[in-house]
Amino acid sequence: MKSLVTSLAAAAALTLAAVAPAAAQQNSRIIVVSHGQANDPFWSVVKNGVAAAGQDMKVQVDYRAPETFDMVAMSQLIDAAVNQKPAGLIVSIPDASALGPSIQKAVAAGIPVISMNSGSDVSKKLGALLHVGQDEVVAGRIAGAKLKEMGGKVGLCVNQEVGNVSLDLRCKGFTEGFGGKVTVLPVTNDPADIRAKVKAAVAADASVDTILALGAGTAGEPSVAAVKEAGKTGAIRVATFDMSAGFLKSVAAGEAVFAIDQQQYLQGYLPVVFLANYAKYGLMPGGDVASGPNLITKEKAAQVVDLSAKGIR
Repeated sequence: MKSLVTSLAAAAALTLAAVAPAAAQQNSRIIVVSHGQANDPFWSVVKNGVAAAGQDMKVQVDYRAPETFDMVAMSQLIDAAVNQKPAGLIVSIPDASALGPSIQKAVAAGIPVISMNSGSDVSKKLGALLHVGQDEVVAGRIAGAKLKEMGGKVGLCVNQEVGNVSLDLRCKGFTEGFGGKVTVLPVTNDPADIRAKVKAAVAADASVDTILALGAGTAGEPSVAAVKEAGKTGAIRVATFDMSAGFLKSVAAGEAVFAIDQQQYLQGYLPVVFLANYAKYGLMPGGDVASGPNLITKEKAAQVVDLSAKGIR
């Protein structure tokens, strides 16, 4: 009788072992919902990281985003993802009050959630397993302190998404680290609008000697162009969060002073790897993963231009 029970138990174990991988294969889809569009220079790099991780881990990954910075539309995308019961959900959290209920629905449904890029301060409260990104206030302080060290006293913080908590925190950190006068300049995502408003701002206040943009391709490059048109290249230091091949060329040429690299490729890549291993083995890092910040100055800029053009940096 004992041997029969043992045999049945062994057979059951073998059956479970055979079924578990099959179940994992059937439920291997990971859904990513970001607030930034995949055709944006910054978010295209995130999407490249997501796609590479999906290939490396042999899992299906869907990348979704609203057509514009729209929290209602983004919450609806998260709700739709929850209804599909994926093996994991990756979200950016630029507005916790707007997105929190949808994220908590995912957690309540038993879907493992990892936040990336924005939301480090609320990620755990909403039930996410961890966050992959950078502390935006700390990054802003580091940038502000460096610009102060370079002699800056009057600065502009060019914000293309006022109301996006992560970008607002960058300006806050910049103000704290800079120590001098800082004015937040609200702009849109339109490069022509940004160039015009930055040019008007430096013309209206001749004491401005520092500009910190909050996105390289979006706001950084138009800010460099505006300073050039104003004839103040060198007199006004221009720095930016994030990187683009165009802005890095400006840094290498001495037209801008540095870019802040948060390594957004890793923000797309690592959560997919973590969730795939979690679904397969139950493995998960014990805490948040800091992907940045790193300051890319003139000495380093030329080295990463090629990688930026390839959509990796």
